[in-house]
Amino acid sequence: MVLDEIELGEYREGDILEILSIERESFPTPWSEAIFRNELASPLSSILIARTKQGQATCVAGYTVYWRVVDETHVHNIAVRKDLQRRGIASSLLMEVIERTRREGARWATLDVREGNLPARMLYQKMGFSVKGVRPGYYTDTRENAVIMWMELP
Repeated sequence: MVLDEIELGEYREGDILEILSIERESFPTPWSEAIFRNELASPLSSILIARTKQGQATCVAGYTVYWRVVDETHVHNIAVRKDLQRRGIASSLLMEVIERTRREGARWATLDVREGNLPARMLYQKMGFSVKGVRPGYYTDTRENAVIMWMELP
């Protein structure tokens, strides 16, 4: 698939079905619609959407859910449609989150990633995150460890 330009923007009510589809294909234990709705209702939480055109229609290519608490940004989820991966969408989403929250006063960004998710870990390291610790057995579905990654924002 040839992509037109990617547009990053805020969540819109009509995005939820596409987000849930991406969520289901991306994670062994996907978030439910209720979890996303709770995130939307939280004053700490934001959902950033990457959109692209497919013919005349605009579709959700990926998304990220993040919190900004005082001077810290915590990235909870970042996912891209399987057929659109490895095209810079996740990098664009993450860079935008970092830039937005840095402008709002965030000094650090953190995230947890499955220990076995090497492509994501490599992306985060390329973006400037470094490993700061491990949460043993963190993921209840597989008992896989979570790698804690941290970045000081410039």
